[in-house]
Amino acid sequence: MRNLSFCSIFHCFKDFAHSKLAWGILAGSALWLETSALFFQHVMDMAPCLMCVYLRLATFCLLIAGLIGFYGHRNRFMRFTAVSIWGMSAFQGLSVALELLDMQTNPSPFAVCSFVPNFPAWMPLHEWLPSMFLPVGSCYEIPIYILGLSMAEWMVVAFCVYAALCIAFFIPALSRTVEK
Repeated sequence: MRNLSFCSIFHCFKDFAHSKLAWGILAGSALWLETSALFFQHVMDMAPCLMCVYLRLATFCLLIAGLIGFYGHRNRFMRFTAVSIWGMSAFQGLSVALELLDMQTNPSPFAVCSFVPNFPAWMPLHEWLPSMFLPVGSCYEIPIYILGLSMAEWMVVAFCVYAALCIAFFIPALSRTVEK
């Protein structure tokens, strides 16, 4: 049996962080979440709320990070760009998912979920792609449970995983590539 030292584990992580496979998994999982959200909206007729739209944007940014890493996995700057977008998206998504979960588990008559997203004026996604980014549902509805968890709870799980993996990948992804 081989003795795994910290250095050998780090090298395995580094090799994986520099591979197309790692970035493809990130992009593929984000694409799966986006596709699932659109399925729930357009096929199962579940209207997205404002927080759901923000979660879609965070997931879409994870997809972009995965694609940047996939195509630029050999370039340190591209990996830095990808892991930065990944980190910002994962932690922002986690924050929004926790806020949505709090809204659903502790409803308040004074808290209101808007129907107008707060996108920058130079990037009105809700006007450009209303089928994806226009909120028309209520944040307080819990439309479906999957394996005993609400969608908000699943998004907390997903973004916790994305955030933890980003932390684990940060140093290995930014380390120098050694050609073999």
